[in-house]
Amino acid sequence: MEETLRRLGTAGPFFTVRCGAEPPSGGGFRTLAELYGGGPVLAGYVAEVGRRMGGAEPRVAASTLQFGLAARMWSLGLGAVALSGLAPDLDPVRVWWRLPEGSSVELWLPEPGARPGEELGETVLRHLAVLEQALRVGYRVPLQTLRGNSASGLVGALRELTKWRPDTERAAAGVVAGLLADGPLAGTGTFVHEEGLGVAFVRRSCCLYYRAPGGGLCGDCVLRTRQRTGRQN
Repeated sequence: MEETLRRLGTAGPFFTVRCGAEPPSGGGFRTLAELYGGGPVLAGYVAEVGRRMGGAEPRVAASTLQFGLAARMWSLGLGAVALSGLAPDLDPVRVWWRLPEGSSVELWLPEPGARPGEELGETVLRHLAVLEQALRVGYRVPLQTLRGNSASGLVGALRELTKWRPDTERAAAGVVAGLLADGPLAGTGTFVHEEGLGVAFVRRSCCLYYRAPGGGLCGDCVLRTRQRTGRQN
């Protein structure tokens, strides 16, 4: 799995995780389990995200934080399955993180483990469920919003993966379609895939980014669709 993840890192920053027993230089890493436990660690991360967004309210910052981590987990999981047929073990106690000043979160896996590829959905969704609980309790982010973020992050991972490796499109799109059709992500949006033409997704919730200073509507936002519908009526 370590070699697979090293190759995957060339696809871009969302597919990158440091691997190996020695921590990356600079230190400051903590497990995602500690972050997801709430308390001052999570509060500090939410506050920093809000600051970087120009002073976004905590609920908006919390949604944005979860969206980014969901996209990272899906990118690592879907990418690894596409390259090797195996999913990385992304248990929050195994994945370490730090947030350097002025750059996005860095991830580190001291001991990369592997799980069967068919367990991708279970592995990532179980991981994200821990974070969902913390954000619902601490910041009152609706579950519908969090699940929509996860679905959108999954489709975004598929787009970037197939730009990097077009040969993975058919199989990876099939995996994504299955995850969106059944289980916790069912009903989060409308997914369309046409081989050779790419994918489209319209979610049934909003990530709240429009409430941030200078924010707007994302390309797959349900509010964008409602605006178009409103103009036609």
